Amino acid sequence: MSTPVRYLTPTALWNHFADLNAIPRASKKEAKVIQFMLDFGKKLGLSTVKDSVGNVIIRKPATPGMENKKAVVLQSHLDMVHQKNSDSNFDFDTQGIEMDIDGDWVKANGTTLGADNGIGVATIMTILASDNIEHPELEALFTIDEETGMTGAMGLESGLLTGEILLNLDTEEDDEIDIGCAGGMDVTAVCSYDTQTLDANVYEVMEIVIKGLQGGHSGIDIHRGRGNANKLMTRLLFSQNEKYGIRLLNFTGGSLRNAIPRESFATIAIPNAMNEPFLAELKSRIEDIRKEFSSVEPQIDITFHSTAATTVTCMSQADQQKILKAIYAAHNGVFRMSPDIADLVEASNNVAKVDIAQGSATVSCLTRSSVESSKWDVANSLRSVFELAGFEVTFSGDYPGWMPNIHSPILKVLTELYEKMHHSKASVVACHAGLECGILGRNYPNIDMISYGPTIKGAHSPDEKVNIPSVSKFWDFTIEILKHIPDKNE
Repeated sequence: MSTPVRYLTPTALWNHFADLNAIPRASKKEAKVIQFMLDFGKKLGLSTVKDSVGNVIIRKPATPGMENKKAVVLQSHLDMVHQKNSDSNFDFDTQGIEMDIDGDWVKANGTTLGADNGIGVATIMTILASDNIEHPELEALFTIDEETGMTGAMGLESGLLTGEILLNLDTEEDDEIDIGCAGGMDVTAVCSYDTQTLDANVYEVMEIVIKGLQGGHSGIDIHRGRGNANKLMTRLLFSQNEKYGIRLLNFTGGSLRNAIPRESFATIAIPNAMNEPFLAELKSRIEDIRKEFSSVEPQIDITFHSTAATTVTCMSQADQQKILKAIYAAHNGVFRMSPDIADLVEASNNVAKVDIAQGSATVSCLTRSSVESSKWDVANSLRSVFELAGFEVTFSGDYPGWMPNIHSPILKVLTELYEKMHHSKASVVACHAGLECGILGRNYPNIDMISYGPTIKGAHSPDEKVNIPSVSKFWDFTIEILKHIPDKNE
């Protein structure tokens, strides 16, 4: 299905993207794509190295006449989010992404596409492989594990790069130039609970399924009011818990911290005597949710059905009360809007994953903020909620944000070029996603950094798609930027 993509323009870029997407490249499973990139650089006869954590750096000398320009670091990450629809049999560990064209968009067949950040990687590959593009001295930096911890950027040692300007090709609106981003932190709450065995003759076992939500990027899309499957499932369970004496057997939802959960599944036991009124109220609560989310989640699908069970093992009533209340109370969504930058989410949280089964409960969140103090405020509010319910809470994967610099010299180059090329001004923004610029800036504080990219929709979900005309626009912009890099003495 990826064959038609290879005929799109610019052809070399789309072919490199197709080659890249033929390789499994999940975060923390990048061995194959690292080797792919090493082979690519060496085949071109360029200086190619892998650092101590797995990042790949490929260096290319300046083209004739560009030797006096400042050296440029072109940077993108090799890994991609692996998410698929529950009815897909796709195996991310062994299969390449199946791509197709839908009008002006390239999308995948039931999985994430990998345009985030594969289009950026393919763009850099195309420049490295070209013999007719003007450019200064280049250092291509391909980082690993951006999506689940940014360990590649964190592990990049100082002194490896010599470039003075860094172009991060990892944003998702082609009319925006990013000069700042949010930092993040993983918040994980874990507890054990007592179990009980119920009389299977007295209870009916039922599964509740929430599907069809949009999901999306837990930073870029967090302000859009989309449904969080874990929070909606908790809402349904909580509303029925005390009134009808339901008992929770298991509850799982979400798969990745940086993706808004699209699906959630729970198995419950209902006393036979309460079955009829319970089902009537459950239908009513489901209808309430459908109406509330009708404009933003038109495909929401909440179903329930009886399931056979010879043994009914559930959590104790007391633990069930505490755990459901904790998840219900845990903040999800926008926590604070920035008072300084219009329409920018400052702080948020995504209740990303819930896994409750066999005496153990784990809730995984990703907290983001562009302000360090408010990031800790969100994290500590979650910690307080979960610790009151008896969970043990850990913080991990902490990474800094990227503070905007409106006086950046490379920003001036990009804004002027954009206006000249498109007869309109680009939007200069900070984003609520986690870009690697903030982390890279810790070891390379003097590099002038900027971020831009093509238009990508639905990142981190199986609805991910990239706009074809926007890729051409992004490519042309990148080539012009390289021609207009300032001299070393400027």
